[in-house]
Formats: sequence, structure tokens, C-alpha cells
Amino acid sequence: MTVASNSLPTRLRWRPAASTRPAGAKRARERDGGGRGDGGLAAIFLAPAMFGFLVFLLWPTLRGIWLSFTQYNLLTPAEWVGFDNYVRLAHDPLFWESLWITVEYVVINISVQTLAALAIAVLMQRLTQSAVLRGIVLAPYLVSNVVAGIVWLWLLDTQLGIGNRILGALGMDHIPFLADETWAIPTLALINVWRHVGYTALLLFAGLQAIPGEVYEAAKVDGASEWRMFRRVTLPLLRPVLAVVLIMTVIGSFQVFDTVAVTTAGGPANATNVLQLYIYNSAFGRFQFGYASAMSVALLAVLSVITVLQYRLTRAGRTDLGQ
Repeated sequence: MTVASNSLPTRLRWRPAASTRPAGAKRARERDGGGRGDGGLAAIFLAPAMFGFLVFLLWPTLRGIWLSFTQYNLLTPAEWVGFDNYVRLAHDPLFWESLWITVEYVVINISVQTLAALAIAVLMQRLTQSAVLRGIVLAPYLVSNVVAGIVWLWLLDTQLGIGNRILGALGMDHIPFLADETWAIPTLALINVWRHVGYTALLLFAGLQAIPGEVYEAAKVDGASEWRMFRRVTLPLLRPVLAVVLIMTVIGSFQVFDTVAVTTAGGPANATNVLQLYIYNSAFGRFQFGYASAMSVALLAVLSVITVLQYRLTRAGRTDLGQ
């Protein structure tokens, strides 16, 4: 016998389980930490880094941009002068000379450092992955720039340095590495190559570790040599990591200061007067903080343009791994 549902008592009628979805949602909220999510915890962990970014990076940058439009010497209030500092900068031969010296340093430093780091990284990947060897390669990076500069200043001293003693023992003339206009910038660039090449090599080594081994095995089956695998496999697949490393090293090289300050102090005859040193001397030597800020803003603009061009030309945001 069929009984119509309308004839049943109200309490006996079938109803959809209204609690099914809320129960599932409740369990989901319990799994997610009671529905609050991880936003609060993330904010707590990010707070120190955000504080450091705001206080030590964003605020000095904004204040530096504002000071670049003023005349300021620490002793009197800043006086608004508009674009006068930038007009002076455009007609300052020392600024352009310092920028050119910095570019020369960057080209030598980045060229040698990148090639050496890439060779070291590939050798570590293909021959040995010893942690001890990686520690030895990284050791110079643990030495501060000031200490490295002073040590190399002693080693390369024209009269007493062991470098020239070795040259003398080989029957060669002494070379004034840090006292000659021709040798000074290449020498400073190679000193910083010695210090940073290990760190750069480890960054590239980490990128090489992400390349699947099956790719090399397939290349070997096809009869590819080591050099051919390097050109056709390693370089294309390493390109995104190499591009990011180049961006980082170029920015760091343009900011060279401490090595120059403790070795040559801009000499001889302003041959090593890099842009950072010129900015420092203008601000703290001549108390022209407004003009020094304008040069800093100009350097920021140059680095921003170079970074964007590097990122686009090297396609740093794309990978050829197909993952």
C-alpha cells in the first residue's frame, strides 16, 4: 500500500539532511585552524622583515629622492632647489668619468666571475659533489670586503708584496697593480672575483641540480660529447638561473665601494674613483647631501633600466624544462 507523504505526521516526513554540508564545512574549518587560516601567523613571521624593509630600505629611499631636489648640508634645514642638482649632474665631468670607471669595473668583474663560476659549477656537478669541496669554494666569500681588500693590498704591494716577489723570481718586472692607472681597475675587479666567485658558483650549482639526469643520459645515448651537452643541454636549461644570478651580480658590482676605499681610495689620479666612492665623498667629504642624493637616484634609475633589460633579454621568468 502506498502512503502519500502529505498524509504522514510532520515529524515523520523525510527531509534533506541539512546538517551534512555544515558538518563537512565544520571539519574543513577545524583542519584549517578553526576557520581563521594562517594569515595571523604569517603576519607575525613577516613583521620583522617588513619592519626592516620599511625602516632601512623604503624610508631611506623615499627620503633620498626628496633630498635630491634640495640643497642640504646637515647644518641647515634642507632648501628646495627643484631640478638644480640634476642639471649640475648632467654637466659634471667627474660624475660621467666615475660612471664610466664603474662600467669598466662591472664589465671585467662580471665577465670573469660568470665564466669562472660557471666552469666551477659544471665541474662540481660532473666530477664531484663533495660537501668539503663546496665549503672550500665558498670560503673566500666568508671574508669581508674590507679584510679581503687589505690582504690583497699587502700581497700586491709593488716593493714588498709576495705577488711581485714571485714575478721577480720568474724574471719579470714588478707590476704596480694598485698604483698604476692601467692596472688598478682590472686588479680591483679580479680581487672581488676571487671573493665572490665561490658564492656565484654555488648558486649556479644549485641550478644545475634541478636539471633532470635523464636529459644527460639521453644525450649520451645519442653520442653527444661533453662540450656538446654543455652547449645544447646545460646552458639552455640553466638559462633562468643564470639570468637571475647575472642580475644580482651586476647590481652588486655597480655598488662596489669598500674594496676601493681601503685599497686605492679612488687613486691613482682618480683612476678608481667609482661612482659609489664619488657619492660618498660628495656627501660626507663636502657635505653636499642633496647632490649626492641626486647621483644616488641616477644610479638607481640606471640599475632599474639594466635590470629590466636583462630580465627581458634573458627571459629569466621562463624555463625550457617544460614543467
